[in-house]
Amino acid sequence: MIGRNEYVRRRKQLMRMAGRDAIVIVPSAAERLRNNDAHYAFRQDSDFHYLTGFGEPEAVLALVPGRAQGEVILFCRERDPAREQWDGHRAGQEGAVTDYAMDDAFPIEDIDDILPGLIEGRSRVYYHFGRDTDFDLMLMGWVNRVRSNIRQGAKPPHEFVALSHLLHDLRLYKSRGELRLMRKSAQIAAEAHRRAMRATRPGMNEHEVEAELLHTFRKHGAVPSYEPIVGGGANGCVLHYRANNSVLRDGDLLLIDAGAEYACYASDITRTFPVNGRYSPEQRAVYDIVLAAQLAAIEKVRAGQSFEAYHAAAVRTLTAGLIKLGLLKGSLKANLESHSYRRFYMHKTGHWLGLDVHDVGDYRIDGEFRELEPGMVVTVEPGIYISPEMKGVPARFRGIGIRIEDDVVVTRGDPEVISAGVPKDADEIEALMASR
Repeated sequence: MIGRNEYVRRRKQLMRMAGRDAIVIVPSAAERLRNNDAHYAFRQDSDFHYLTGFGEPEAVLALVPGRAQGEVILFCRERDPAREQWDGHRAGQEGAVTDYAMDDAFPIEDIDDILPGLIEGRSRVYYHFGRDTDFDLMLMGWVNRVRSNIRQGAKPPHEFVALSHLLHDLRLYKSRGELRLMRKSAQIAAEAHRRAMRATRPGMNEHEVEAELLHTFRKHGAVPSYEPIVGGGANGCVLHYRANNSVLRDGDLLLIDAGAEYACYASDITRTFPVNGRYSPEQRAVYDIVLAAQLAAIEKVRAGQSFEAYHAAAVRTLTAGLIKLGLLKGSLKANLESHSYRRFYMHKTGHWLGLDVHDVGDYRIDGEFRELEPGMVVTVEPGIYISPEMKGVPARFRGIGIRIEDDVVVTRGDPEVISAGVPKDADEIEALMASR
């Protein structure tokens, strides 16, 4: 897990970037009703977690650089034995200080009385406007209360700044502690994919395979980092397929896109394998193209390369393969210039990964794709999707949907594929499935 000292370091770094005349305000996630009086499982806001490690709702972090009485203040729920009997332990104000290294802590019920005084005298407020309308209105109410006292000498802030400009660039670079958690998350997800491969048989339902994934996640104290995609046959051509309720047919492929979230850190892995354990010649031909594209892309996940470089490498390999199969006509150059490959491959090759599956951080700086740097983590996920209705394609290829995805750390040397624990070579997949 991440130690207290790292959270302290993160908060200090953010305060240095914000400046001594600023205040940073970060609310926790809210509990959400699923139906009637049943809640969705609580998951902490990623930014709030990054700065505190505090796992409770109804909390607000205020960073006040240079404040003599304490720069790091947490508003949170008080200890309440009656409520804790129903809902579990609360840290309370004492726990916030002793266990989470806050300088001070106050009951969340007192925020209306205390926070305006913390805002007063600060030139800038860093905050995520637009995420939570109710909290936006409360914050503006506190600022307006300060403004109403200008004649008495109060100094309200004159600038509101999106917190993402500072915080999300910090989150883009993973620490050693974060990378340890991400490796663990990827190891859990890889084990889940292997279990699913071994379990799959013709005649099973997609949700039965999904259950194998969920078993492994929970066994290791993880949860899904997103709704798993378990798409057999033509369902694998649907990029965000989520029904997971079709029968798996002999001769079809099964595409599984599933990641684990461990200690709030995500993994994101996709594998595509034959339901009966053996690829058909057409399936193997398309699969090998996608695998070659993924390997070419991973080779470009290096410090100093543009974020776009690994997508370009995948596109080039996919396009050349589609031409060789006869699914595209003309020269490689002409197909790349016309983007004809988009008929079969319509998404980018990857994204940032971290506390969020599609993690924060700008992809472009001043209009240009940013360079990859050590500590960044990306997914690499090329695919080919040939829907059953696609015209001008030989019938033997229709209904084939293939994606291969791994999680890759940018290092000072070779890329580190942290999701390598699940096979992706077609022969290795067939061997694993034959050992069932």
